[in-house]
Amino acid sequence: MKKYGNINTYYKLLLLISATSLFFLLLYVSLYLYTIQEEKQFYKSTYNQYKNEVNSLFKLNSETATATIIDVTFWDELVKYTKTRDKNWYNKSVASQFETYNMDYIGVYDLNNNLISKTVSSKIKTNDFIQKEVMSQLYKSKITRFYLRIPEGIVEVFGATIHPSDDPKKTKSNPSGYFFMVRLLDKQFLENLNLISSSKTSLKNENQTNASGEDVVNVDLDLKDYKNNVVSQLTFKRVFNLNFKNTKEILFVVILASLFNIIICLYFTKRWVYNPLKLITSILETGSLFAIGSLKRIKGEFGYIGNLFEENSNQRTQLEISKHKAEESDKLKSSFLANLSHEIRTPMNAIVGFSDLLNNPDLEENDKAEYLRIINRSGTNLVSIIEDLIEMSKIDALQIKPKYKGINLNKCIHELYETIKVTIPKEKQINFFVIECAHPIEKYLITDVVKLKQILVNLIANAIKFTDRGSISFGYEINESDGTVVFTVKDTGRGIDEKNLKAIFDRFLRVEDHFHAESNGLGLGLAISKAYIEMLGGSISVKSSFGNGSTFTFKIPLVLDESERKSKTKTNACFQRNSGNETILVAEDDNINFLLLKKILELRNYTIIRANNGQEAVDICAVNKNIDLVFMDVKMPVMNGLDAFAIIKKTNPDLIVIAQTAYSSAEDKEMILNLGFKNYITKPLKREKIFELLDESFVVNNKNKHKTEAAGL
Repeated sequence: MKKYGNINTYYKLLLLISATSLFFLLLYVSLYLYTIQEEKQFYKSTYNQYKNEVNSLFKLNSETATATIIDVTFWDELVKYTKTRDKNWYNKSVASQFETYNMDYIGVYDLNNNLISKTVSSKIKTNDFIQKEVMSQLYKSKITRFYLRIPEGIVEVFGATIHPSDDPKKTKSNPSGYFFMVRLLDKQFLENLNLISSSKTSLKNENQTNASGEDVVNVDLDLKDYKNNVVSQLTFKRVFNLNFKNTKEILFVVILASLFNIIICLYFTKRWVYNPLKLITSILETGSLFAIGSLKRIKGEFGYIGNLFEENSNQRTQLEISKHKAEESDKLKSSFLANLSHEIRTPMNAIVGFSDLLNNPDLEENDKAEYLRIINRSGTNLVSIIEDLIEMSKIDALQIKPKYKGINLNKCIHELYETIKVTIPKEKQINFFVIECAHPIEKYLITDVVKLKQILVNLIANAIKFTDRGSISFGYEINESDGTVVFTVKDTGRGIDEKNLKAIFDRFLRVEDHFHAESNGLGLGLAISKAYIEMLGGSISVKSSFGNGSTFTFKIPLVLDESERKSKTKTNACFQRNSGNETILVAEDDNINFLLLKKILELRNYTIIRANNGQEAVDICAVNKNIDLVFMDVKMPVMNGLDAFAIIKKTNPDLIVIAQTAYSSAEDKEMILNLGFKNYITKPLKREKIFELLDESFVVNNKNKHKTEAAGL
């Protein structure tokens, strides 16, 4: 064996196959040519005979039903019934004889293809499954037999036109209607076929193939519909025993020779081919590093292939990492760009158009005030649209993850109620209230409080939008059977029709009819809410009908915080409002944004200092110790606001710094506050929000100064 050690795998296989095949071929060819011809001929003649027998028996099995329907449809009283539709006659003459027909369905139809009466057995639950096109064909052919697939299985349908008794050939008169008899090809039907054909019959399922073998003869009968398309196949099987003594003797010799040949082939094939190929297969299927190492240890070509696999595996790992990052980035960008152009031009049109009208010097003050309100409202809508688009894009890119913590659910519900109540327009006559839980949660519920509040706000805002008068309520209940908290938002507003109800949670969907034409919005609120609920492990559903209001119900897992929590008592301290003499540093690189913030702050006579970038802000704070508060833009040249804030806090930790940024997501806000900023405000800037932050910040600062002074005393 050593002299063959240096021969490569190809020649090893060639030598083995040549030696064994020469011995095997001479013995087997003569055997094969002799036996195969005999077997084919015998099987073919048996198959043809069996097929003819099956066709005759199956045709005979349907002749009784065919004769029955021919006899029934030459019936003057049945012709009369198609016109009078006398139920008593039908029940007495047809329905009462239903069992004698040996059918599972009998139906009488008029010439307009409408069902007049039917009688159905308990086996068939499907209603009116006879197609209209069948009757159109039957009007011409007078009689038909075909097969249909219904939920209960395959049925055989017999149909005939109804004529008077004096028209046996159906040529003298036009049809008065149609008569159908249907029987289900069920287990009982197949058992009857077994008896009369001495075979085992079955309906062939889709993608099922007949098992080939010498011990069974299979005959398939096509079951066709009225269009001559095959609906299914009925398979007849009969035992077929072929026993040739000479064949067995020859096969015994062949088996002995084959066994000896197989033993030799298995040994060397396993050693030279099977083991290496098994390792290669494992590498290709799973990328197993262990298999690559084993393949490398084999001498010859397979060892070289193992080295190539190792290099390819290292390259593929790097490519997968790069591909994942690229796909994630591309998905976010594509999703954002695809959504951004949808309905964004409406508020932009109002802003540009009414801004142009304000240039008219002859414009009256009332019109000017109205135009400004429209511009302000359109700007707010535009910001809302962009925020929703960004949030939806982040959801699609899987960049949002739930942040769980324990919350006091009852407190959360009532805080939301107080917050939303004041936003309901006064012209809407709405009774807004909380549905109190019969068994409220005493412990803290573990969930993402920001997303839970956003879901409820979206659903309630949607209810307010489509309710002009009536009531809106929301609350929760505990479902202990499936361990969930079930939230409900109910309104008595316009409701949703069935057409729009099916796609109410699809993104960018808006109800388009004259009742909802005045509603605005991009149609992402419910889609975002649904995504948040599924992110929290829950589900949402809606019940509604047009004009009767809507009820949105969603549930999330009931997970309670078992740790004990001590309630914190709040001490209220009253301090005077800021005097307006404070010095405020505005770190802002954009001139327009700085001008807007400056004009707002000058309404309270604050002293304003500007820094054009983060480095200037650091330098000014180091020199000027009279600065009381800093508005720090997060994104600036030279040095960004976050780095500048970190340096300022080291030298002046008590200085109030408020971040101003275009980033508006809950995750961005949490990140900024965790860095140590006193507060956070998003662009576009609003005067009321700025003054509210200033009042709060200066009150807290005064409180800290009082504490410092008291400690010094």
